[in-house]
Formats: sequence, structure tokens, C-alpha cells
Amino acid sequence: MTAQTAGSGRRVAGLTAPTRPMVRRLLKFAVAAPSMHNTQPWRFRYHEADQTIELYADPSRTLRHADPAGRAVHIACGAALFNLRLAIAESDREPVVRLLPCPQAPLLLATVRIAGQYRAHKGERELFAAIHRRHSNRSPFSDRQVPPRVRAELVEATRLEGAILHFLSQPAAQAVLDRTAEAALAQRMNPAYRSELAKWVGGERDRDGIPDSTLGPRAADGAVPVRDFSLGRPPGQVHYARFETSPQLAVLSTRLDNPTDWLRAGQALQRVLLLATARGIAVGALTQALETGDAWLVRDPASGIEQPQMVLRFGYGPPARPTPRRPVSDVIDEVLDEVIDDPGL
Repeated sequence: MTAQTAGSGRRVAGLTAPTRPMVRRLLKFAVAAPSMHNTQPWRFRYHEADQTIELYADPSRTLRHADPAGRAVHIACGAALFNLRLAIAESDREPVVRLLPCPQAPLLLATVRIAGQYRAHKGERELFAAIHRRHSNRSPFSDRQVPPRVRAELVEATRLEGAILHFLSQPAAQAVLDRTAEAALAQRMNPAYRSELAKWVGGERDRDGIPDSTLGPRAADGAVPVRDFSLGRPPGQVHYARFETSPQLAVLSTRLDNPTDWLRAGQALQRVLLLATARGIAVGALTQALETGDAWLVRDPASGIEQPQMVLRFGYGPPARPTPRRPVSDVIDEVLDEVIDDPGL
């Protein structure tokens, strides 16, 4: 099941339609995807007649200051789409995907038909098994290097989804960290950004956002390997730690910079995150520099005209804690509610 083949299946005669518990189970894996500030900006609708799940962006969960163009929403929904593809494949059915199928409905980001018989291969099952073990890691990493063979696997994972992953040299990584620091400073000076951040970060949370328990420490030496979530928090609640000497950064890019490519980037991102999880590698995101008008400066100098979509930090660190998720019932529209009425999940 790759981005190139996910739409090639045909329905096999005699297969039964997905049961209500099956559709419910599929969506539980879809909503385990990452999203900026854990906003979970997705909704789903199931059409029983043609066995199709529709994926929508939820405009009520957009970050109007950090993500005014909706790029992060599309990336998050692309990650949820990849989880959904894996879950369908693991259920021995083929996911047939269409991106942005209706120009007149811009919030409809993708449709996934649960098609004919399909046998998931070992690699897909390995990624599927990592879905609920994958968590964003904001802790310090060791200085242990990710092996070249694993880096090559991660690069190939993005290629399968139509994206590109470049691991940065130390000078290039430092340049990205410098731009990240500049962007973070500008954000801290923006009252609207601080207000938006406070809505989604901190405190006790059991459905969405980032609770105190998963924020992680700040860098003791002022470096910026993680996003600063300490804005507005009392000094006694901010913890500091020493991070790795040379963060291992990679830029995930696409050829173009439009909603279709954002969705591709999201699927590539999730494939990479799940593969890294399966290999015992921790991953965090550094997107501050991509939230400015100078996002193009993050581009790898050797990458030509590629469009940067994510900056990822790889390494080896302590286990990360999960962020909360809304129940499946919260992300289902009325059409799906009529079909799925079993309260057992």
C-alpha cells in the first residue's frame, strides 16, 4: 500500500460491507495521528452505500495565527489519512484514496473507499503496530547518531508518499536552528500568538491540546531544539535540561506548495514517524520557522526548488508520554452517526 498504488484496487464480488464496529475501529486508528498543538482538526463521514469514508478539515480547530493558510491542518489530516489507509489494509481490505475530490467542497480533503481484498505486507503491519506507540518527543536526546541504514529507510519512506526527506549537515542544521530561534522570538512578541497558544497548551487536558505532563523541559543553554510552551507559565513550573550537542535535523519537503502537496506531506510525515517508532527512534518537530513568510529559507541548499513542509528532529531519548485524544464520537458527522450506533467503543 503506497501513495502510488492506494487507488488501484477494485471491489471483489462477495465481500461483505464493513460492519459498524469495523468502521469505528478504523477511525480510532485514524485519530491517533499527530497535529499541531494536538488540535485534531479532522472530521469523518461514512457512506455505507459505497463503503466510503470522507475526511474533512474542521475549520473550528484551525490555528489562525500560527497556521493562517491551513497548511498544518492539511498535514495533520494527511497523517490521519495515512493511519486510516494502514488500518484498512490491516483489515485485509484495500484503501482506494482520492485527494481533494470535489473542488466545490474545499473542506473535503480526501475520500477512502474500503475496496476489495488486500493482504497487508510485513512492513505495513509493522507500521500499523506502531500507531498507538508513536508520540511526539520533546525531551533531550542523547548524542548517539541515527545509523545511515535507518536514515536511508526514512528517506525511502517519504519517497513512497511523493515527498522528499533531507538530513541536514551540522552547519545547515545550525542555520535552521538559528532561523527557528528568530521565528520563536517573533512569536513570543505577538499577543495573538500567545493567546492562541494558551488556548491549546498547558493545564490538565483529557481530550485535546498539550497537557503539562507532556510539555517537556526548556533548553538550559538557550538553544531551541523544542518549541517554547512556557509562555505565561509561572517560573516555578518551567523545567530546564541540557539537550543534545548537535541535533539531528531533517527537512521534509514536497515539489510544490499547495493543498494536495500538504496532504502528501502529511502522509509522508506519518509514514516516517511510524517507521522511526518501529526502529526505536524518537522524533520531535520544529516548525516555527515554517510559520513565517520566510519559510523558504529552511530549504536545504542542495535541494533545488523543493518546498519545506516540516522540520524533524531525530534521536534517541526517553519514552514520550501520549497526548489525549477525543473519542471517535466527537469526530463523526451526522451521516456516520446514523450508521454507527453501537456504543461499545
